[in-house]
Amino acid sequence: MYGNPYQRNYSNINQQSLYEQIDNEINNLQQMKDRMKNNVLPQQPSINQTFQLAPTNREVIRYANSIDDVQRDTVIGDTPYFSKDMTVAWVKSVNGNIKTYELKEIIPKDEKDVKIEFLQAQIEELKKGMIKNESITDIDDTTTKPIKNEKPTNVSTISKPKTKKWES
Repeated sequence: MYGNPYQRNYSNINQQSLYEQIDNEINNLQQMKDRMKNNVLPQQPSINQTFQLAPTNREVIRYANSIDDVQRDTVIGDTPYFSKDMTVAWVKSVNGNIKTYELKEIIPKDEKDVKIEFLQAQIEELKKGMIKNESITDIDDTTTKPIKNEKPTNVSTISKPKTKKWES
């Protein structure tokens, strides 16, 4: 009659409903975990922006066979045109002016090539010097006069006055 008030008698039905509640809660948590793994969170709509830029002629190299081809083409900005063999370049401006440039390939030289060119230039200078010397000896000896140490006649000289020493 007077039993322990802290001891409860749970029946099988109450215990079973408690287990079901715990299992349901575990299942709910498991589903939340699966959604987090699969990123099933509400997604933001994707933003699509399309930009349409004004066309430019600078993105592509243009080739032309002659200046006539360049004149026929209309351009939006200063546009370069190149010949097929890359020896001539034309630049056409918006107002129709065309400038023509001649292109030359620059081949990098190593130390040996630079030294060879330097020596060849020296040889050419020596050859020119030899040709000048030969032409000078061909001139008649009477036209060349040796240079003498002569004083010029149109310059006057001023003599210095002699000074006396003062005796004390």
